Amino acid sequence: MSQIFDKTTNGLGASLALRSLRHNVTSSNIANAETPGYKAKKVDFEDALSRAIDLEGVGGEMANSPEHFAMGTGSISRAKADVYDNPEGNTTNDQNSVDLEREMANLQENSILYKAALQLMNKKLGALRYAVTDGGR
Repeated sequence: MSQIFDKTTNGLGASLALRSLRHNVTSSNIANAETPGYKAKKVDFEDALSRAIDLEGVGGEMANSPEHFAMGTGSISRAKADVYDNPEGNTTNDQNSVDLEREMANLQENSILYKAALQLMNKKLGALRYAVTDGGR
């Protein structure tokens, strides 16, 4: 099957999916800001996504294990996010490590970046639509 989408479109799609995951994790942190013993979670995916974009199509190899770097055809769609306890959080007396102000700022930043990626994806798909309809003729 031929590739309709280029590396940029695939990267934007993966970024949207991973930003959605980050939104869910950050929202969960905010919702549990007053839960005793709750440890704030953090999502990192930028390094994995950029590595997958750099290795997209290189040699056609496929990763055989989750510990391997994603590379080859489809490596962008296989990029995984790391979700772990946030080591930067200060623990309060009730052992909760959520910093509400930081989480709200992270949620807003993620929302802005999600909307930017979505607008870029819409422009890419609009260009494809224009090409398919023969320039509106």
